[in-house]
Formats: sequence, C-alpha cells, structure tokens
Amino acid sequence: MRERRSLVTAKRQTSLPFQNIDWALMLITGALMAVGLACVYSASAPWLAYSGHPTTAYLVREVVFMIAGVAVMAAVMAVDYVWLRARAGWLYLVTILSLVAVLLVGTGPSGSNSHAWFHVGPVLVQPSEFAKVTVLVLVAGYLAQEGRHGPLELTYRRFITGLLVIGVPVGLVMLQPDFGTSTVLLAMAMGILLMAGAHVRYILFITLLAIITVAAMTYSGFVRQYQIQRLTAFVNVDARDKTGTFLNLQQRHAQQAVAIGGLTGKGWLNGKITNGREVGAQWTDFAFTAWAEQFGLLGSVALMLLYAAMLFRIWRIGRLARDNLGLFICAGALAMILWHVFENIGMCLGIMPVTGIPLPLVSYGGSSAISMLTLIGLVQSVHMRRLR
Repeated sequence: MRERRSLVTAKRQTSLPFQNIDWALMLITGALMAVGLACVYSASAPWLAYSGHPTTAYLVREVVFMIAGVAVMAAVMAVDYVWLRARAGWLYLVTILSLVAVLLVGTGPSGSNSHAWFHVGPVLVQPSEFAKVTVLVLVAGYLAQEGRHGPLELTYRRFITGLLVIGVPVGLVMLQPDFGTSTVLLAMAMGILLMAGAHVRYILFITLLAIITVAAMTYSGFVRQYQIQRLTAFVNVDARDKTGTFLNLQQRHAQQAVAIGGLTGKGWLNGKITNGREVGAQWTDFAFTAWAEQFGLLGSVALMLLYAAMLFRIWRIGRLARDNLGLFICAGALAMILWHVFENIGMCLGIMPVTGIPLPLVSYGGSSAISMLTLIGLVQSVHMRRLR
C-alpha cells in the first residue's frame, strides 16, 4: 500500500513540474534582488541628486529590469531543458551573430571606446551577458551523454571540439574588449569540463591558452589603455598617472568604504563614502561597497551567506538531476556565479583586478539581471523535471 502511494505521488510530481520548484532557491533569489534594489538606490541617489535628476531614476529602471527578468525566468522554467538543448545550435548561432554585430555597430556607455552594447532606445543591451546562458546550454548539451549519471569518457577530440565551441564567443567578447565576461565564460567551461571527466592537463591547457591569448591581444594593441592601467594598478598599488593621481583611485575609495563600515555599518543612507559620491558608478561594479559601508561586516557576511546558500541549492539540484545534461547545466551555473561573486567582491577588497564583472542580482544592469534570472530559471527547470 505504501509503495503504491509513493508511486502515485511520484507520477503526480512528474506530470506537474511546477510542484517541484525549489522554493528555497526562489527565496534566496528574491532576497538578493531586494539587496540589489537597496544598493542601487543608496549608491545612485546622491549622484542623481547632484546632477539634477530624480533620485529614484536608476531604482525604477532596475525594478523594470527585474520584472522582465522574472518573466523570462518563468518562461524558461516552463520549458523542459532537454527541449532547449535541441535548439541550442540556433541559440548559439544567434549569439555569435550578435557578438559580431556589436563589434561592428555597438558602443559603450558615455561614449567609451568599447563595443559591447547595443542602444535600444534609452536602454543598453549587452549581448555577452546573454551569451553566458546560450553557450552554457550548447556546451553542456554537447558534452552530456545518454543516461542518468553514466560513466563519462571525455576524449581528446571531444575536448578540443568543446574548446572551440567556447573559444569563438570568448574571442569575440575579448575583442570588445571585455576580459571580465571572457573569464566568466572560461570559468563556466572549466566547471562543465571537470564534471565531464576532463583530465587536469586539459584544464592546464585552457589556462595556458587563455594567458597566451591575453598576452597576444595586449601586445597587438587590442587592449585599451585604461584596461592596461587597471592591471598595472593592481600589480603596483602605488602606480600614478602623469598628473600624480593614483591609477587605482576608485578601488582605493571602494576599500575605504568597506573599512568604514566596521562591524555593523553606518546605517541606511548614512555612508560617508557612498553619500559623498567618491566611488564612481558605485551602483554597478562596486555595489558591494555601498552595502558593506551601510551594513558593515555583519551585513557583508549575511550577503555572502546568501550566495553560499544559492550555490549549495544549485549543487544539490545538480546531484538530483535526472541526466548528465542537467548535471552539467548546474555545474556551469555554479561555476559562473561563484566566479562572479569572488571576482566582484575581490576587486572591492583590492585582492583582484577591476574587470567590470557585476555582482549577481545586486549590481545595476538590465542585461545582467535578466541573464542571471534566466540562468536561475534554467537551473529550476532541471530541478522541476528531476523525476522524469
């Protein structure tokens, strides 16, 4: 009788995927979104007030971005991730075409020399952010084998093919140039390759290839001067420009904001560095410093625990996945989010170079928010269909 009841329950769960949502992951995602809105408003309001704009301008836009992201997340959750694998080739093709197009007609914010964004009315769309999801699906689908968690055999030929698949978008993103997003794509690839059974020498090969590529692009002049200065300032913290100004001045102010926060922080909207507008564009790359200054060490630890909980839920979903495709998707998602958090908080603390990688769901940015929520929806799709 008990076995029959269990069978009926399993069939009900199988036929209704939305009964299998990981609500813990959903709550964690919602909490991070709330932190993000708080950081965006507190960091951007002083700058907007100073320039004569409404102090809620960026907050309102971020709310709209998040609503759009939640809608996309729900749509991805409604689709079986195996169905997406069958169409991964087309998604990959669109991704490559968009990355080529942005190099030809794209631009950067405030007239910068980068070519990473499309202007769509008042909004900047960054194709490389969405490439994180589409490339993940294709690489995971290519390396996945039939069966639940059957024996894996990653041959050298399959490894090279997978490397070429990831190498094309990475190369195009580096040409923008956007080394930060390139490292995210490489971290995702390493996460999947490790789960697929790649040998250590394969991973070392990827690392060596990445170093050689960056060195070649730097030598050939593809790398912008400000990016070279970022790396120089990270290696030599006392490096200055011709006027005597520290090259890492923004990072120095970010470190000061974290230090001033102390144990419990200065309180909501009471941060001296944040309210004093000393960290440029703090609501994007350095959103963590606004949170750390206002809520201190305890608030920072709480934020990092939220990310740790998110990573744990993704790891758990990967272990429960019904096949290797679901496992690889979760491995790639985990690697990407982990690298995002480590690099972003690391550059705010001065232990990593400034690369422009946003803090997931906390930093301001429409493309970043929508792509990250799409990624969460993809992981949820794996969990919702684990019993089939």
